[in-house]
Amino acid sequence: MASPTERPVPDDSAPEQGAADIARATVGTGGAYKADSPYGVERHGMFGVAGSGDTSGFGGLVREPWTPPPAERPYGGYFDEVVDALFEAYAHAGEAVRKVVVDRGELTLQVERDHLLGVATALRDDPNLRFELCSSVSGVDYLGSAHRLHSVAHLTSMTYRRRVRLEVAVSIEDPHVPSLTGLYPTADWQERETFDLFGIVYDGHPALTRILMPDDWDGHPQRKDYPLGGIPVQYKGATIPPPDERRAYK
Repeated sequence: MASPTERPVPDDSAPEQGAADIARATVGTGGAYKADSPYGVERHGMFGVAGSGDTSGFGGLVREPWTPPPAERPYGGYFDEVVDALFEAYAHAGEAVRKVVVDRGELTLQVERDHLLGVATALRDDPNLRFELCSSVSGVDYLGSAHRLHSVAHLTSMTYRRRVRLEVAVSIEDPHVPSLTGLYPTADWQERETFDLFGIVYDGHPALTRILMPDDWDGHPQRKDYPLGGIPVQYKGATIPPPDERRAYK
C-alpha cells in the first residue's frame, strides 16, 4: 500500500495576525451594571464573550437580562395547594419565600438561605405536601448580578405526583448554602458536582470534595467568567489556537 502523499503547506496559508497578538477574550457586560438586577446584565454574542474568534455566526446576538415576574393568584393547577399547604406547615414561610414564580408550567419558590432547611423539611414531612424525593441539585451563574450564584433543588412528590423547585441566591464573596443531604441523601453527589463546577459551598455536607475535576484544579469551570481555554491543534503545519485566541470572521 502506498504511503500518503505529502502535501506542501502554501506560504500564504498563515494567518495575517498571530493568535498571540490577539487580546484574550473577556466577558462582555454589554449594558450598564445594575446591582439590584438579580439576573445579570445584557450579554452580546453566543456565550457572552467578546474578543474571541466568531466562527459561529452568532457574534451579533444580543441577550437582555430577564427577571421572571412574581406569579399572581390563582397560580393554576396544584400550585395554589402546594403554596397554601407550605404556609400552613411552616410558620416562617412568609419571610422565607421571597418570590413565587410560575413559568412554563413549573413552580419555583425563591427561598431565603437561612430558611432553606425549614422549607425543605416542611415540604418533605407535611402529609399534604409529601415531597419525598430530591431529584436533582444544580447551579446557575447570573454573571453581573450581586447574588449571581443560584443553587437550585428539584423536589418530587411520589405520593401526589407533583414537582417544585427551590432556588437560593448567594454572592461570590459568601457562596454558602445549607446542605440538603441530611434531609435528602440523594443530594450528596449532586451538591458535590455543583460545588465543583460553580463553587457553591454546601455547609453540613459530609464530604464536600470535587467530583469531576481534579482535586487541585483551579477555579470552577461553569462560572460565566471562567476562561474558555482550549488545546492548540496542529493540522498540516497550521495551528488552531484556543477559542479565546482566535480571530473574528465577519
